[in-house]
Amino acid sequence: MKAVPTGWRKSTHSGQQVSCVEVGSVGSGAAVRDSKNLEAGYFTTTSRQWRLFVGALKAGRFER
Repeated sequence: MKAVPTGWRKSTHSGQQVSCVEVGSVGSGAAVRDSKNLEAGYFTTTSRQWRLFVGALKAGRFER
């Protein structure tokens, strides 16, 4: 049986915007979805993948 994500939340940087990315907890990892298209579903990552991704964001690796 597939675990169902819980505790969906969005970044505080999103403010009152409707269109944003939301993150939820699933098993020992994270689930990610597009808040403006919930029907599209979500993808999951392991906790290690999520930690590395967030670390790269904070380090500015995706800045233009």
